[in-house]
Amino acid sequence: MRLDDLYLWYLADPAAPRYIGKLKLVSAGKGVSLHYGKDWLTNGFALSEDLPLIDNEAFPPGRLAATAPRAVGAVDDARPDRWGEKVIRFVVKPKRLSLMEYLYYAGDDRFGALGVSRSSSTYIPEAACPLPRLADVQQLSEVAAKIEASEPISALEAKIIRAGGSLGGAKPKALIEIDDEQWVIKFFNGEPVDTPLIEHATMTLARRAGITTADTQVISLAGANAIAVRRFDRERGERGQRIHSISAGTAIRAATTSGEEPEMGYPQLARILRRVGITQDDINQRDARELFRRMVFNILVDNTDDHEKNHSLLVVNPLGNGRLKLSPAYDVIPTNSGQGFQEFICGAHGRDSTLENAMSQCDAFGLSPKEAAAEIVAVIGIVNTWQEHFEHAGVSKCDILSLAERIDNDELLSQRVGFDQSRFQSGPTKRKRTSPFRPA
Repeated sequence: MRLDDLYLWYLADPAAPRYIGKLKLVSAGKGVSLHYGKDWLTNGFALSEDLPLIDNEAFPPGRLAATAPRAVGAVDDARPDRWGEKVIRFVVKPKRLSLMEYLYYAGDDRFGALGVSRSSSTYIPEAACPLPRLADVQQLSEVAAKIEASEPISALEAKIIRAGGSLGGAKPKALIEIDDEQWVIKFFNGEPVDTPLIEHATMTLARRAGITTADTQVISLAGANAIAVRRFDRERGERGQRIHSISAGTAIRAATTSGEEPEMGYPQLARILRRVGITQDDINQRDARELFRRMVFNILVDNTDDHEKNHSLLVVNPLGNGRLKLSPAYDVIPTNSGQGFQEFICGAHGRDSTLENAMSQCDAFGLSPKEAAAEIVAVIGIVNTWQEHFEHAGVSKCDILSLAERIDNDELLSQRVGFDQSRFQSGPTKRKRTSPFRPA
């Protein structure tokens, strides 16, 4: 059956879903539009800044849909990424592969609080099985490996992966249930180092650096490790209420009125947090400051995979004032590439992985040069302990040596050693021509 029309629902309370509006395949199959329903227009909220409560059909910007298939606004975050799409193609095998099929067959446990149904009167998602539990992880990893290798799977294996396999990202992962809470489990995928254990070590190191991170735990499997990450878009507790969430890319695009693809970066996201973030007790300023800290940490640990989907915002009290809050950090891990460029723009020098670039637009984060320099020094102090921390976390000496070739190479280590905080102590005075980022 062709899914040209579907219906969007709000599932903050899964026991009381609310109809949002109609989804439609548009732009010759390259886009998905949304038309809010009457009740949502009266008693709902704008799902993202580019989806105001107006009674007309909202389309994704034409030029964006022409370059890559995209659903409008926050709806785009409800669809799976590469791994989820692969599971749908391999297991569900729909007759047509459009955005609508991917949106629908992603099932009921997608990112955030949006759901997709074939009905506008009753929320009826794609049928799903109960989530796998910790005891099922070994089998789940074997099924994921088969799908990654395009090997045939049995009906039982299809059932276990369908329960929570249609998630975002590029690498094999699935949802599991641990102590009545949902966790995302990510599997080893043949990398030259123990990626799951290294991610856990990096996430806990980031927490020591004052960065709010998602909870993680290492799961031992036969011959490999996996990492489980507790979902931050779900409330803790028995009711399992869901939090409306959007990616950084959606937030930045929603704030852009030109219709052109905007620049994706930390300063752009920081300005949004300061403008529409939670204002109580200056949380928006704290979030912007923490975002600066995350940028510096990612630069120094060689995490260059910091793209627009690897930063998210939680929509707090959406039916009230609907302010944004920076989600806990996730997918923080050295890429071990040493490429010298981030995915997210850092400052005036674009994506350059340098502290000089990070400092260049510190005002976007609400920081003076003096304050930004102090943040950098604090992060450097923690990153300097990374080898001891990783060893304590169980990372092998061989893997630490491999990572050190990037994290402690001349390019990054010299920035940690050579950063001179004293040059920024006098406040917003004119910068001296001598660079404070050169090695001491």
